Amino acid sequence: MDVNKYLRLFRFGNGIMGIVGIVVGALLAAGTGMLDHWLWIVLACALVVIFMAGGNALNDYIDREIDKTAHPDRPIQTGEIKATTARNLGYAFLLISVLISVPCTLFDIAGGWITTVMVVICAVMMLAYETVLKQRGFVGNMTIAFLTAMIFMVGGSVTGHPWDNAVFAGMAFLVNVGREVSKDIEDMESDEGRRTLPMSIGAKRAAYVACAFFVLGPILSVYPIIAGEVSWAYYLVFVADAMFLYCAYMVPKDAHSAQKTAKYAMAVALVAFILDVIA
Repeated sequence: MDVNKYLRLFRFGNGIMGIVGIVVGALLAAGTGMLDHWLWIVLACALVVIFMAGGNALNDYIDREIDKTAHPDRPIQTGEIKATTARNLGYAFLLISVLISVPCTLFDIAGGWITTVMVVICAVMMLAYETVLKQRGFVGNMTIAFLTAMIFMVGGSVTGHPWDNAVFAGMAFLVNVGREVSKDIEDMESDEGRRTLPMSIGAKRAAYVACAFFVLGPILSVYPIIAGEVSWAYYLVFVADAMFLYCAYMVPKDAHSAQKTAKYAMAVALVAFILDVIA
């Protein structure tokens, strides 16, 4: 069996980023106490890798016509994997990811039924995104941002703290919406068959929408300080906030620069939250 074609279909590199999100989510929620839940964290890591693999397989099936020109080297286009095989694997992997979350409910361990509900919601939204919402522009942007934020929520849930990452997940959601819209502005000329936000309302107005989300993220980041829940290390988040505000300033002028800077700003914010837990 040619393993490489499946690695290319599933794009497991994305799964590695998902594992990082789960582990960071567990650390943010439970601190060093996350080690008491190592088995459930391992299950969550397996879950997110399989979930993302399923989403990628389904994406390649649905976008098979577009990818003939956009990504001609993908396994469906080269004939290495049948389109129906990719579709079936996509559905199966999303179902398996839900089943992996069930032990938390059956044994009433860690996040219990909340973890399973989160995964079910994510699976439904992934299916909705690939089949319908991807073509709907802004709602598709929000769906991707929501799924990204939910990785941190699931990481907290399997340690028994399903809501402790809500602020970080909220911040991740807001700035990811801004980044997704910025990417759509950047890709306006190459997008075909999609009604993205900039294509619907124009690049200038879409840039203002992205600006709003890049500003809302930093505003939310102040909440833990007001609530008195942070250490000195958390104040590194202001560096990330400054970068997001720069993104808000730049996106009307250079969407590419804005979305790239936002990616680095997310990493800085992540470091701030982790150092806060350690401190």
